[in-house]
Amino acid sequence: MSIQPSTPMSTTDAQRTEAALRRLAPKWTTHIVHTVAKYGPEMRVSDVAQHFPTLSQSYVSKRLATMSTDSLVARDGEFDRWAPYRLSSAARTLGPVYRALTQWSSDHIDRTPQGRYDRVENALHRLQLTDTTETVRLLSERGSLRLTHLAELLDSPPPVAAARLTRMQADGLVARADNRHGAPYLLTDAGRALGPVYTALQQWEHRHSVTAARAVPAAERTLASPAQSVRTAAALRRSPAPSALFSHPPVPQPRVPAGVTPATSFSYGR
Repeated sequence: MSIQPSTPMSTTDAQRTEAALRRLAPKWTTHIVHTVAKYGPEMRVSDVAQHFPTLSQSYVSKRLATMSTDSLVARDGEFDRWAPYRLSSAARTLGPVYRALTQWSSDHIDRTPQGRYDRVENALHRLQLTDTTETVRLLSERGSLRLTHLAELLDSPPPVAAARLTRMQADGLVARADNRHGAPYLLTDAGRALGPVYTALQQWEHRHSVTAARAVPAAERTLASPAQSVRTAAALRRSPAPSALFSHPPVPQPRVPAGVTPATSFSYGR
């Protein structure tokens, strides 16, 4: 099913979405969020570690500390090693993001049965690497791009762009248009279906970002530097522009009654 345009994704949007993906992608993060949501509302490191018998308590402690830095968990006793952790408001509202990732993965990546949280972490692993979101955005707008053209748009050395595309091919996000040497790259069905995932991530990131106080009009969104803007504008003039991918209409988020427990936010509802 095609996705109708609403709010196109800019380069800045892609960078912020990718930063959000990197906060969520480290292994065991999704499982820990689910564990605290289900068995909390507060849990000490030792309590969390009991649910992960294959992990050492010191590893769980480091993982929680990093999640605290990423504003996914918090605790009152910052210097008290025994103080329990609780989910932050950002973590408690991850339900729509996790559902979008689960749906995308089960529909387009891996239809074999697997745990929901394993599926979410697998999807995050495919999407979180540097320049992946911007590459998907560019291919969505341009239709297909050759390596040299794409590297120019990314302001990236061709070998680095080639390595990124090789990884994205392995992850099922892009493919070559044909078998010829130098054939352009285009999005796979999985890559074209990422609109709802990125929409959910943008809404979540905007809701919890400290920089979201003032929405930046589309006309003010520019690339990182004037030089990059000139190079990118010149490159874009050489490519036709098909329909955009990042066009999934925002999904209104239902108001959660005060009596609902944090675990309710993680219902997957298929």
